[in-house]
Amino acid sequence: MSQPAYVRVGLELGQGTTGETAAIKEAQTDLRRTGYLRASIDDRFGDGTARAVKALQHDLLDGDDAGSDGSGPVNVKVYRAGRSVQVTGRLDQATAACLAAMAADPAFPKLPSAPDPKAANAAIRAQVAALRSDRAPIPFLIAMFCQESGLRQFNEPRAGDDDRFAVIGLDHNDLARLDRITSRGYGVGQHTLFHHPPRVEEIAGPISDPARNVAGAISELRDKFDRFVTGATPGGRADDRIVERGSGPLRACKYPADDGRYLSDYRASALAAGTVDIVANQTTWHRATTKTYEPTQYFKGAKASHVATPDRATFECDWP
Repeated sequence: MSQPAYVRVGLELGQGTTGETAAIKEAQTDLRRTGYLRASIDDRFGDGTARAVKALQHDLLDGDDAGSDGSGPVNVKVYRAGRSVQVTGRLDQATAACLAAMAADPAFPKLPSAPDPKAANAAIRAQVAALRSDRAPIPFLIAMFCQESGLRQFNEPRAGDDDRFAVIGLDHNDLARLDRITSRGYGVGQHTLFHHPPRVEEIAGPISDPARNVAGAISELRDKFDRFVTGATPGGRADDRIVERGSGPLRACKYPADDGRYLSDYRASALAAGTVDIVANQTTWHRATTKTYEPTQYFKGAKASHVATPDRATFECDWP
């Protein structure tokens, strides 16, 4: 079996590397399919590729396959195999050999791709639009999917980009180890896993199958609704809801369950609630706190402020 183009004596890839388009593209492909690169197989070694290499190097040195949701099928550290690896963001030959070994190993499950992601995503959007559920509000879910995945199960590459792999979101929430990927969200519903790599059944399930991905998102959202709005402990209690509405029974919808608008007519509910402007670093979470909405890694700059947002305090249900 031939070695990938990025495995070559003396070769080191990094930001600023030129003339190695085939090697960079193969490295990006393997970083993508092993779950380290968020997007783009475009033969340009930019910030995203450097960050992916750092995350891989971190796992080769200190990675743990276990998460709060169990363990992955293999620990990334085994692929170091005694090689001298450092967290640099540059693909030296030690790191390259590790990446090639992971990509070639059938025991390491790989992200799926779609030959025609545009058509696959169009079919997914049609399926989601036709969904009905008595467990969670589909319009609310669709808005979340648009925000989290662009309502896509697979990446739709632009010209010069070969990325057709499943959409992936990468969280870096360990402030002491910013190179570490703390969780990954997969597909249209961003099915979240805290262990890495995924298990075979997870690849075959929500990561490859949009219907199971969406079903999982509905289940997760309902579970959070049931457990983390009026819970008995601070960790399971939405302080804003307690301040605005008290700790009474959860309100799944303003309409009764036998009403055709139940868990579906959220446009009317949002319009009836009135609006507020959210200004980053100024607007407080609720009237009983001085803490304000602030930019995050997900919402930076202008995205952290929102004009004419439906007023959660006057919503007649507890989903927002």
